[in-house]
Amino acid sequence: MVSGGVKNITLLGCTGSIGRSALEVVRNSGGRFKVVCLAANKSVGLIKQQILDFRPEIVAVADEASAAQLRQWVKAEGVATIRILSKEEGVCEAASYEKSDFVISAIVGASGLRPTLAAIRAGKDIGLANKETLVMAGTVVMEEARRYNVKMLPVDSEHSAIFQCLDGRAQSHIRRLILTASGGPFFGKGKHELKNVTADDALKHPNWSMGNKITVDSATLMNKGLEVIEAHHLFGISPACVDVLIHPQSIVHSLVELIDGSLLGQLSVPDMKGPIAYALAYPDRLDGVIKRLHLEEISTLTFHKPDTEAFPCLRLAYEALRVGGTMPAALNAANEGLVWLF
Repeated sequence: MVSGGVKNITLLGCTGSIGRSALEVVRNSGGRFKVVCLAANKSVGLIKQQILDFRPEIVAVADEASAAQLRQWVKAEGVATIRILSKEEGVCEAASYEKSDFVISAIVGASGLRPTLAAIRAGKDIGLANKETLVMAGTVVMEEARRYNVKMLPVDSEHSAIFQCLDGRAQSHIRRLILTASGGPFFGKGKHELKNVTADDALKHPNWSMGNKITVDSATLMNKGLEVIEAHHLFGISPACVDVLIHPQSIVHSLVELIDGSLLGQLSVPDMKGPIAYALAYPDRLDGVIKRLHLEEISTLTFHKPDTEAFPCLRLAYEALRVGGTMPAALNAANEGLVWLF
């Protein structure tokens, strides 16, 4: 950290849903965090506003044409001291920037792997929102994190919940992890009812405001399958000890079952600023990040077993994890291609 206890932050995926929420946490942190690097694909208009708001030292844009536009703009605006990098190499350079203390990895999909590895190898602690990094190369990534003594702090709400519930408990005390899933917009529908759904239908998530790709993954339960693989690598838990329950209210973000039969859960309103703030401030907590949860106002919390006939993606993720090797990476690649085609 720099003097005064300010933590310098690199944000990979600054224009996405997680990135925008992270910047809101930074903005409201009372100067506890400073953004030194931003990275995105190409949303030039939004990046310009983020530059003006946060004055980073480096901005990396994967799309070369967008980077060229930004270079011209920073000169015209008199903020030419900001370095504009481009292509995947530029994003990786930003991820490993020497002045940064902490890297939030929130790039969507497979594109997040190389920058995350670059950050780890530069000794940066990671706030991981890009689950595909562990799905594709979990063994490699976790070995590198241990090698470089890097903390891997989960930003996914489910894995953040488990991380908080584990709280240093001995592995021998853990019976299983239970990831909760909202069920998405198609919860309760049978296989025959899903044949003609549209992208607009799939993007109507009942509880969370997220990017398009993860919202579609949530609708198919592939997101939960990817999270099972992520949990296996992140917490060193056997796949047989990672279960999924549908919890439509999205209040209990996940649970840990101990060997004595106790269940520990983390509850809060569904707002990604909560797990983002916890990762940023860990081991501290920030006041007033999200709305308080009033249990007396909640009439019911329900839990259901997932229907893997209607939603086979979850079953396929378990199968890919069982096969091992490059099969989870192949699963992820197939899913990314199909989601964009859809």
